[in-house]
Amino acid sequence: MSNDTDLYGILGVAKGADTDEIKKAYRKLARKYHPDRNPDDPAAEARFKEISAAHAVLSDARKRTLYDEFGPDGLREGFDPDAARNYQRWAGGFGGMGGGGGFNVGGSGLGGFGDLDDLLGSLFGGNLGGNLGGMGGGFGRRGPQVQRKGRDVERRLTIPLRQAVDGGEVHLPGVGGNVKVPAGIADGQKIRLQGKGQAGPGGAGDLYLVVNVAIPPGYRAEGDDLTIDVPITVAQAVKGGPVDVPTPEGTTLTLKIPAGSQSGQRLRARNKGLPRRGGGRGHLFMQLQVRVPTGDDPALIELVEALDEHY
Repeated sequence: MSNDTDLYGILGVAKGADTDEIKKAYRKLARKYHPDRNPDDPAAEARFKEISAAHAVLSDARKRTLYDEFGPDGLREGFDPDAARNYQRWAGGFGGMGGGGGFNVGGSGLGGFGDLDDLLGSLFGGNLGGNLGGMGGGFGRRGPQVQRKGRDVERRLTIPLRQAVDGGEVHLPGVGGNVKVPAGIADGQKIRLQGKGQAGPGGAGDLYLVVNVAIPPGYRAEGDDLTIDVPITVAQAVKGGPVDVPTPEGTTLTLKIPAGSQSGQRLRARNKGLPRRGGGRGHLFMQLQVRVPTGDDPALIELVEALDEHY
């Protein structure tokens, strides 16, 4: 299922369909394509899975709201809707600069997360269990065998940048309960949950959550630093002045552009990037992109020719 798949179209309902319409459409299609009715038919099985995935989103009020606003990316782990809205407002309303050249809001959808195939799986993408670990040797015939614990398990946990910075609790479906995420946790660091791993004769092993800090839409990660392209006008580049820029956490900072700035020039906001393993945060770099007006208006051409004398 591709990133631009229409979940409403899969169920054959309008975007404004109510809960009963969605349920009725799902049941009708599920009966038609259920694997029990279509044995040895891979196409029907694939269609049934697609229908079930669409229903799982559209029958859940919260998921449906996020899908309607952001598309499939709104349902991803670590997605921060407030940060995404702030970025959209900024990118969409920048200085009235519409039209030619435009400003690309980013990749294949917000954040460019890609396909929807694994979107609706559990937080960890599968069963925490597995084959039991080996029962290691004992003490020979004169003593009891060692009761070994189950294996430790590692799973990925994706959180938004704001949560990585501030910390907080995350619910873990499929495991039960919540886990406390410490403030300032960095990408790749682990959280240990004792006794939540694989079961064994001597008790369960541990579960290690490998933290993945989601990169907000519109930003590029370079180590612990983040970079965002900031479009500015020719006048702003020449004269300098203040420009509002979104931060990764969903707030806004005022950037002072120096007079005589060039396209490609980078300005830095300290400690606004990703959390670092040794403490603190990386930096936020704002790369200026000078946008020129387009068109063949005689007045524009006259101004450009006058400007050309100053190069």
